[in-house]
Amino acid sequence: MAILEQPPSSSSSTAIDLRWVRSQFPALTQTVNGHPAVFLDGPGGTQVPQRVMDAIADYLARNNANTGGAYRTSQNTDRMIAEARSAMGTFLNCDADEIVFGPNMTTLTFAMSRALGRELGSGDEIVLTLLDHDANFSPWKALEEKGVTIRAVKFNQDDCTLDMQDLAAKLTIKAGKRTRLVAVGYASNAVGTINNVAEVVRLARQVGALSYIDAVHYAPHGLIDVRALDCDFLVCSTYKFFGPHMGVLYGKREHLKKLDPYKVRPNTDNIPNRWEWGTLNHECIAGIKACVDYWEALGRRANPAVATRCAAIMAAHEAIQEHERKMTEKMVAGLLAIPGLRIYGITDPHRFEERCATFVVRIEGHTPLELATKLGERGFFTWDGNYYALNLTEQLDVERLGGFLRIGLVHYNTMEEVERLLGALREIVG
Repeated sequence: MAILEQPPSSSSSTAIDLRWVRSQFPALTQTVNGHPAVFLDGPGGTQVPQRVMDAIADYLARNNANTGGAYRTSQNTDRMIAEARSAMGTFLNCDADEIVFGPNMTTLTFAMSRALGRELGSGDEIVLTLLDHDANFSPWKALEEKGVTIRAVKFNQDDCTLDMQDLAAKLTIKAGKRTRLVAVGYASNAVGTINNVAEVVRLARQVGALSYIDAVHYAPHGLIDVRALDCDFLVCSTYKFFGPHMGVLYGKREHLKKLDPYKVRPNTDNIPNRWEWGTLNHECIAGIKACVDYWEALGRRANPAVATRCAAIMAAHEAIQEHERKMTEKMVAGLLAIPGLRIYGITDPHRFEERCATFVVRIEGHTPLELATKLGERGFFTWDGNYYALNLTEQLDVERLGGFLRIGLVHYNTMEEVERLLGALREIVG
């Protein structure tokens, strides 16, 4: 098992090497209508470093084969998949056999909900939140067809934070009724709120419920330690943290062994393979290993004193959080100064540790689509709509108005890009 070490000492440097970072991502050199492309669409999927592209291409060129064969390219494929599991185990702080690969987070969550649903029925309850991406809502809500009761936790509309009192009140353990699972996002992919998932897991465990954490949006912004969280399941998507389009599920070994997945008969009953339907996307799994290698390289540049891969990943996150915090401060201050603009979510600088660098706004007199289109023409890539956070946009009564304009920063963005984006918005608004 990968064991996370103590953070580097305070005397160690963890500054991000932004010039080196940007040199790793070929996409960042593009232009649009003569303007440098500014990728503010990270919440929908980040760009990938060259090493990820090279790993995918090299696998296809040299080792493209199915698994389990008595020949070299198949054996190389087996070895590569094992290395990728180990790399993701280090990234999440778990064992390699607790890592399940799949097409995306949504598919993995539907697969897990089907398996868990086999054991549920009338009297069983699942607690969800209205702050979540729908991929951590609809797969569980579908179990209503088995008689399961779904209870949805509210959020505080003034700052878009999870109502923890409402969550605690909705957990049940009494005659005839019992909460069996609590599903919650680590961070909102819309408003950027970082939830207190450690407390959610603790409350779930108090009533004997399992915890299922959607860490898709949080992964590029903060360190994930599933052992420290003591969660039962955690799922993420590598294309949201600089890798290929793949999903990764962590499941406690005891659950992956005990639960009964739907699968084809010839598939082994060994974990984690029993949870992986059919032939995997081998070339993208090669890219996952390279993605974690990038995180390690980033951390070693931020703090050359680190000795291990785990410590390097921790150093990378420390450098990223410092850089993103500065950009967040500039972004929020600049957005609030634009007439007619409203930011949804936390705007108090003293609470920025409770949010990541993702912002949704509406501007009076301008639709989100209009804003995204005009920004796109100037080379700024943003999103409009609901980003599958449908409950959120419905609760805030903006779904009928086209949702929000979403601006998402990750560590390859710069302060200069933030300034230019703010200038473009001021120009568009007039």
